[in-house]
Amino acid sequence: MILPSETAAAPSQLDLALIRKYSIPAPRYTSYPPATRFTEDLASLDLDEAIAADNRPGAGPVSLYFHLPFCQTLCWYCGCNMLVARSRTDVDEYLNDLEREVELTTARMNVLRPVTQVHLGGGTPNFLSPFQLARLGLIIHNHFFVTPDCEFGVELDPRRLTAEQVEALHVIGATRASIGVQDTDPAVQLAIHRWQPQELNRQAVAWLRQSGFSSINVDLIYGLPLQTPESFGRTIDDVLALEPDRLSVFSYAHVPWARPSQTIFDTRQQLPGAEDKLAMFAIAHSRLTAAGYIDIGLDHFARPDDELAIAQRRGTLHRNFQGYSTAAGASLYGFGLSSISSTADSYRQNHKSLESWQTAVRAGQLPVARGLRLDREDQLRRSAIMRLMCDGRLDYATLSRQLEIDFAQHFAAEIASLNELEADGIIQSDRAGLQVTPRGRPLLRIVAMHFDTGFSATPGRHAQAV
Repeated sequence: MILPSETAAAPSQLDLALIRKYSIPAPRYTSYPPATRFTEDLASLDLDEAIAADNRPGAGPVSLYFHLPFCQTLCWYCGCNMLVARSRTDVDEYLNDLEREVELTTARMNVLRPVTQVHLGGGTPNFLSPFQLARLGLIIHNHFFVTPDCEFGVELDPRRLTAEQVEALHVIGATRASIGVQDTDPAVQLAIHRWQPQELNRQAVAWLRQSGFSSINVDLIYGLPLQTPESFGRTIDDVLALEPDRLSVFSYAHVPWARPSQTIFDTRQQLPGAEDKLAMFAIAHSRLTAAGYIDIGLDHFARPDDELAIAQRRGTLHRNFQGYSTAAGASLYGFGLSSISSTADSYRQNHKSLESWQTAVRAGQLPVARGLRLDREDQLRRSAIMRLMCDGRLDYATLSRQLEIDFAQHFAAEIASLNELEADGIIQSDRAGLQVTPRGRPLLRIVAMHFDTGFSATPGRHAQAV
């Protein structure tokens, strides 16, 4: 019954009735347990011991994340932890503190561990000038052993991008870029306070290609004010003309109680309804798979020869707080405000406010606000959910060998709870394992929920599954 993983990613027609039935709020499972369960009881985290445990002899590779929160203006839909900067001198001060945090962390680490992945997120990393980007590169390379084949990615805003910034990023090692497009319709752009003519997107892609970037991802959002299925279809066509290697097609989460700027939107007159949002997702899925992109899972699509698609076929795809990744087995160390670190048995998240983060760093303290230590059961469930989210299947024999348990026996109750999903054609199963079907792939989060002992469907805690 267990099918090859290539089959799980095959193009298919969406079953909209099935999605309507199961589209409830659910975690995105960029981690397990999800960040909603982190604790502020820092004593229970024992941070120094957690880092020491992660750096014992034989420790594997490292993935680095740097949060650069600055933007020139606020996009009204934005849910990121960002700051509208007064000037680029704010960035110089931030980089000073960022280097302090790196020094505090590396003092507790084995700095000879190979760094196989670096990601610059935000905010808008290209708010930094070429000189500031070069300085950030020095901070990274002076404190860590970055491998020659490191997967080095950066998030970019085409509205603020220059050829000089692209070259500076290339010099410090960046080879992958994710450009924020969101929507190409002028009316939608004005409604969300993000004016971005398509020519800027074309220019950004051209600069990146010319500079030798090997992979370009485009971010889109559906469900924004004034979007319609027809207009979003035109956006998909515009983006396909850019020939990206990957696409991320996110559902807009309207959470005005958490993001005050979203109160600007008229929910009755501007925001599309649930059926229109579903139609937009269906259009994106249909056109992208017809164009040859593989449905990696959730909202990610990639060309068949892209490393994400290759990793999925090989069963080595990974998922972390930046989404899908090929850096399986790497410990994640995050720097900057709100960033999250992840090791085999711990999560820790930095302070979300600039002042709190700076105060801790300048006092010589790790700027951690909350986190979680994982027990053995958490780790087992994390492995199961990881393989579901990345492979769309569970091979009981393989997992039993890797986790040193009888997987089917240990998770007998969870497997039994999947009967309705199997009856609805979301999964197929037998004694060897279970497989999420092509029609069930948009509902990966729903399948994963059955292995999540602490899941709560409390409104406002999680976005809709589709």
